[in-house]
Amino acid sequence: MIYDGDERAIVLARYISETKGTVREAAKHFGISKSTVHKDVSERLKNISPSLYAEVKEILERNKAQRHIRGGQATKEKYADMRLHGVRT
Repeated sequence: MIYDGDERAIVLARYISETKGTVREAAKHFGISKSTVHKDVSERLKNISPSLYAEVKEILERNKAQRHIRGGQATKEKYADMRLHGVRT
């Protein structure tokens, strides 16, 4: 799917809103860069649809507040998996 900038911003914002997903997940789903997703939903969207922008901004702020927890959990799982398979660090 090829969208122009404004249309892409709306599509990305709706995806993030519906899935409560991250910028990374949206980028992977649509096959575009994280930078493009972030710029579209944090800059372009503000001028196109202020209400949708506010909704997405809230989701992205919540994701940002939780990212250190997700990162720690991923590291914990990585080392647990390494112990399980006998890999030394």
